[in-house]
Amino acid sequence: MAFNLQTFKTRTLTAIVFAVVMLSGLLINNWTFFILFTIIHFGCWIEYQKLIGLIDEDYKQINSFHKYSIMLLGFCFMMWMTNYAYRINRIELKGIGWIAGLIISILFLGKEIVFKKQLNIKLIGYSLLGLIYISLSWGLMIGISTRFYDPHIGTFGASLFVILVIISIWINDTMAYIVGSFIGKTPLSKISPKKTWEGTIGGVILSVAVIGLVSYLITKNIDKNILIIALISAVAGTFGDLLESKIKRMANVKDSGSFMPGHGGFLDRFDSLLIATPFVWLFIKLFI
Repeated sequence: MAFNLQTFKTRTLTAIVFAVVMLSGLLINNWTFFILFTIIHFGCWIEYQKLIGLIDEDYKQINSFHKYSIMLLGFCFMMWMTNYAYRINRIELKGIGWIAGLIISILFLGKEIVFKKQLNIKLIGYSLLGLIYISLSWGLMIGISTRFYDPHIGTFGASLFVILVIISIWINDTMAYIVGSFIGKTPLSKISPKKTWEGTIGGVILSVAVIGLVSYLITKNIDKNILIIALISAVAGTFGDLLESKIKRMANVKDSGSFMPGHGGFLDRFDSLLIATPFVWLFIKLFI
């Protein structure tokens, strides 16, 4: 894979814009954090349903209630994963998520199972996979932030681990592209022919190394947990990229959407984060 300077410049510029928008949402306050991932959540869902409809024409037959209620059910899970920092007057968003999620679940099951003449397990299965693929990940992302929320330092402390995951993935993607461009010879997978083993391994190693170096320069100490999270993010993120590439190949499309002109859609931008988040959440839950 030859190194293309113009492509590299475009990707770098896009990454900078992406970073500015993301950091603004992550750091202004807890509500901008939640709104940011709410937008990403629904954006991913819209593209996922479109892709599944291209893979299986039958999925285009789902009615509007099915289409939007499954999205809202995932959003309810996101609300349920919040904490006391998310309150409207004295009402916590967590409670709203639980009650609304229960109501929507009952209505969805009633509509799709009880009142339909013919139960279509396949269509329901596609939507349930979407809940696992998209809503579970973004709900756990909210869970990561609320786990470290400190009212004395606000959103900043809660966002550090989220930023760590995002930056680890970004460094991995960038370094894998550079290393693969110069020395990549062995294809990683038929799913994504441009990816190479040399680039993938180089990206992971350099991602962990850069995160470790920055950590040392800031704190004069290298926290092994930070290195492990960087490693998990890089490795799982690579699988996330391959999974989304597989879905797009099955749908016979180049990009999942076009919310960033010339650079793809929500799933294109957040495919790595979707898969990395559950593994990072699990590590934090068990060991931190």
